[in-house]
Amino acid sequence: MLKTFENRDGWIWYDGKIVEWNNAKTHVIGQGLHYASAVFEGERAYNGKIFKSEEHTKRLFKSAETIGIKIPYTQDEINKAKNELITKMDYKECYVRPFAWRGGKLMGLSTTNSDVHVSIAVWDDWSTYYKIEDMKHGLTLITSPWKRPSPESIPFEAKASGPYLICTLSKSFAEEKGYNEALMLDYRGYIAEATSSNIFLIKDKEIHTPIPDCFLNGITRQTVIEMVKEQGFNLIERYIQPNELKNFEEVFLTGTAAEITPVKSIDNLNFRTGDNTTTFQFMKDYKKIVTGAN
Repeated sequence: MLKTFENRDGWIWYDGKIVEWNNAKTHVIGQGLHYASAVFEGERAYNGKIFKSEEHTKRLFKSAETIGIKIPYTQDEINKAKNELITKMDYKECYVRPFAWRGGKLMGLSTTNSDVHVSIAVWDDWSTYYKIEDMKHGLTLITSPWKRPSPESIPFEAKASGPYLICTLSKSFAEEKGYNEALMLDYRGYIAEATSSNIFLIKDKEIHTPIPDCFLNGITRQTVIEMVKEQGFNLIERYIQPNELKNFEEVFLTGTAAEITPVKSIDNLNFRTGDNTTTFQFMKDYKKIVTGAN
């Protein structure tokens, strides 16, 4: 039988208990499924230890609070459960997905008396979010017709399921056109991010990145900003117009799954990639940070 995420061996932490992967089920009637009433995190473990686990859990709880979900566990309980599950699965390098959602106690848009479920899943067959050859040579991007909405439309600071529909639409658009990824603009027309990654632009010792005022300020993004500042680069957060892309030499994306991934092209513009680039050095430096290597 084909191995899918619905059918595989292993274990999942589900509402306080570790259950067999194939028995971690929820009903088709539920507010989480019907109204995207859910929050989640994407984390990675290196050498059996989750990188910035506590920061991710803190953000999970903040996302839940933002959309009115009260997680019925403490942050310490979630942190302990993540580690327990990784040990149970006997993983060293893996992806970690905690998530919380409203269940099927009620149906409709009212959430006053909703029930809340929490699960954690880990898997080890997503070591790289993109194909190895694309990571090596750089991604191709196309500008998406879908834009990040105004913060008055939806709470952008929550890592919640609903806003990701724009991302899946953009990703599908890019792949159908033969590209790896999509560049997303915001509601004002400024450069925002990729579908699940933040974006950085390099010219000499300057690194420019958009202001995260309508998209998620990624934990990897924050880590990279700290890293490049310590290396003496001038990090500039500002609003960036698409027509400014031609002024930059290198472009890279950041994210838990993507780590640091070089960009080869955006639309009809090409950028430097390869072993002799600043991005390549950043990739090695970041790997040392997350693995704890000296």
